Amino acid sequence: MRKRKGSIRLHREKRLPKYRIIIDFIKGKISTGEWPIGSKIPSQRDLAQAFEVNRSTVIAALEELTADGLIEGKLGMGTVVVNNTWTLLATTPPPDWSKYVRSGLHKPSMTSVQEINKREFQTDLIQLSKGELSPDMFPVDTMKQVMERVTRNLSGFGYEEPRGYLPLRQAVSDYVGRQGITASPSSVLIVSGALQALQLISVGLLHRGSTVFLEQPSYLNSLHVFQSGGMELAGLPMDRQGMIAQAIYARRKEEHGAILYTNPCFHNPTGILMTEKRRLELLRVCEEERLPIIEDDIYRELWTKEPPPLPLKARDKHGHVLYIGSLSKTLTPGLRIGWVVGPEPVIERLADIKMQTDYGVSSLSQRVAEEWLASGLYERHVHKVREQLITRRAAAIRALTKHMSELATWEVPDGGFFIWLKMNGKLSTMELFTAAKRQGILLNPGNIYGETKEGYVRLSYGYASIADFESGIERLGQIVRDHR
Repeated sequence: MRKRKGSIRLHREKRLPKYRIIIDFIKGKISTGEWPIGSKIPSQRDLAQAFEVNRSTVIAALEELTADGLIEGKLGMGTVVVNNTWTLLATTPPPDWSKYVRSGLHKPSMTSVQEINKREFQTDLIQLSKGELSPDMFPVDTMKQVMERVTRNLSGFGYEEPRGYLPLRQAVSDYVGRQGITASPSSVLIVSGALQALQLISVGLLHRGSTVFLEQPSYLNSLHVFQSGGMELAGLPMDRQGMIAQAIYARRKEEHGAILYTNPCFHNPTGILMTEKRRLELLRVCEEERLPIIEDDIYRELWTKEPPPLPLKARDKHGHVLYIGSLSKTLTPGLRIGWVVGPEPVIERLADIKMQTDYGVSSLSQRVAEEWLASGLYERHVHKVREQLITRRAAAIRALTKHMSELATWEVPDGGFFIWLKMNGKLSTMELFTAAKRQGILLNPGNIYGETKEGYVRLSYGYASIADFESGIERLGQIVRDHR
């Protein structure tokens, strides 16, 4: 039997009835403590898919487990574990882990985001919105050569210094220097991707009640990085030039601790590129309001027409901007390499927190990343990526024009790999998300990015094959017609 959904690993005994196999599997999970009391078990649909049986077989198994007192259906929660096989005999009950799970400081992701995160690894779904490059674009041969070169010169290594591997910080310093940013290696912190940078900033620089200004909509709304620390997100409107800087005046709070987050290059999810004029205006307003800036620039290299305007950080003469970069969107997320560039006291503070968190990024990954950046291979690689994205974008626009031109509107992005699709007329985004999932398509609905208007969907032409993308868009068009 093929294995699905990662957490369900099946060991089928052919002599047992199918419903008994399911019972034994669930009892095993409960008795070993993997599914403690209070855990929600997979849905009937998911169990039927995983065991390749019909729903009636699953129902028979669940009814017997319910009769044994192990599980129970609860309104609004689904089916949960209420006992385990040894607790029925024990005099002292085990801890109720579900209470601990609910009381943790870090807020859980939205239900839809959790589902997307799980289903992004299902190979039987067409991934129309996955935020990474296709495995077909991964430079396997070059990566092998780089790793061979690194291991050939490898000596014993352990933990790195708090800011990260010095040769990599030097390579990052040189790299951002070519984008107009002056930063010595001591002003660079190596992190495990842009998301960790944001987490370190949230706990290291801000206090509870702080306000984080950001574009509306924004990728940051799909996370709880800042909200879990007791901070509030305040969305600022956008137009085709990017975040409207003047809106800061109306939303600015008198209290200290506010900060502004922006994703100016090929914004996630809208794909908008902030113009040079708007960048200058935003920097001026933030300096005037003494509002620090987090510049998330992880899509910068994915331009397809011409290079974007200089980063905000390149215009920063007073240490006003924290600049975030990463290899995840351009090379591979598997290396887990990103960086923060900022004033040395800030970098020192974030480095201290990082050491308390994980004691540093993988030494091997840092050496591999340094080889990519210092050798010039990285820039040659992103040139090839841009060429492929141009081809993919053209195919995506053709598919949308063919199958969605009467149903939706969109802008053609100048880079990145996202298209912000707006359905015509009234259409529930979550209904569309659910219907698409049934048809083998995974979408990212606009509401997870804080978009309050219905009918928005984020598409990505970076991951699915060109053929799969068109097939998915054709199915999506039919779903929209059926719902109308």
